[in-house]
Amino acid sequence: MKLEEIGFYSLSDERVLNTSGTSQMKRCEMIITEYCNFRCPYCRGLKADIYGKRKIKELSFKEIKHNIDLWCLNEPLENIRFSGGEPTLHKSIVGIVKYAKHKGIKRIAISTNGSNKIELYKQLIDAGCNDFSISLDACCSADGDIMSGKIGSWEKVVENIKEISKLTYVTVGVVLTPENIDKTIETIRFAHKLGVADIRIISAAQWNEPIPRLNEVETEIKDAHPILKYRINNFMNGRNVRGISEKDSNKCALVLDDSVIAGDYHFPCVIYMREKGEPIGKVSEAMRKERIEWFKEHDSFKDEICREMCLDVCRDYNNKYRELCLK
Repeated sequence: MKLEEIGFYSLSDERVLNTSGTSQMKRCEMIITEYCNFRCPYCRGLKADIYGKRKIKELSFKEIKHNIDLWCLNEPLENIRFSGGEPTLHKSIVGIVKYAKHKGIKRIAISTNGSNKIELYKQLIDAGCNDFSISLDACCSADGDIMSGKIGSWEKVVENIKEISKLTYVTVGVVLTPENIDKTIETIRFAHKLGVADIRIISAAQWNEPIPRLNEVETEIKDAHPILKYRINNFMNGRNVRGISEKDSNKCALVLDDSVIAGDYHFPCVIYMREKGEPIGKVSEAMRKERIEWFKEHDSFKDEICREMCLDVCRDYNNKYRELCLK
C-alpha cells in the first residue's frame, strides 16, 4: 500500500524516501493555548509543568511567530497545524494564520471544536487557513452536549461544519468511548451528510477497544472518505487504531521532519505529548539536532507510550521507512 492511499495529505512514499536530518520540515503542530470552552470527558489536558511558572497557559503571538520561524529556518515548512485547548480562543489566531501564510506554508490547519462564530472561521479562511479538523462525537444534540460537556453546543457545531465544508477542506474527528460507541454507525452516516471531506474515527486513549459494527458502513460512504475507509479496513483486519506489534518498526522516522511544540518544549508527536510523555527538549535552534539524536537512540518497543498508543497511520509510515530506507 502506498502512503498516498491512506488519505492523510502530509504522508507519502516520496516523503519517506527524502526524509533526513536536513530535509525540509514537512508537518508541525503547535499547541497555542491550553484554554477551552468545552469539557470533553476523554480530554485530560496537558502536563502541569508544560508552561513552567507562567500564569497564562498559552503561547504569546511573539512566541508563536518565533516557533514558526524556527521551523522555517532553511525553507518554508510545508504543513502546519494549530491546536489547543481550543485554538480559536487565542486572541491573535487570525494574525497567527496570516503569519504562517506569509512564511510560505502551503497547508495551514486548525483543530477546533467548531463552536466559535462562523464569521471567525471565515476570517481564518480568508487569512490562509485551508484545513479544519472539527470534533463531532455524536449524531444528536443530547449525546453531543454530553460528549462536549457544554449544553447547547452541538447544533451550533453542526451548522458550522456544514458552512465551513462549503468553503474549504474539513475533516471531523469522532472519538469513541463506552458512552457513544453504540451510535458509531449513525454518527458516521450523519457526518457524511454534512459534506465533510473525511471522517476520522478513533477510540479514546483511556478505552482503546475495537469498534463494532463497522461492516455496516455503506460502500459509498467509505469510498467518499479515504481516511475512514483506511481505518475501517484496519479494524476489520484486526488492527486497532493504537499500539504497535512486534511486526512493526521500532524506529520513529516521523520525528525527523515532523515536530510538536507545547509550552516551552518540543515532543516526538502529539500523541506522546497528550499522554504526558517527556519532551525531547526545549524549543530552540537545536531542536532538529535533538530530534535526530532521539531518533537514533529511541526504541519504540521499550517505550510504553509508543508501544500502547502509537497510531495506525504512524505505524504504517514508520514501517514504510523501514522498507524503503533501512535495507
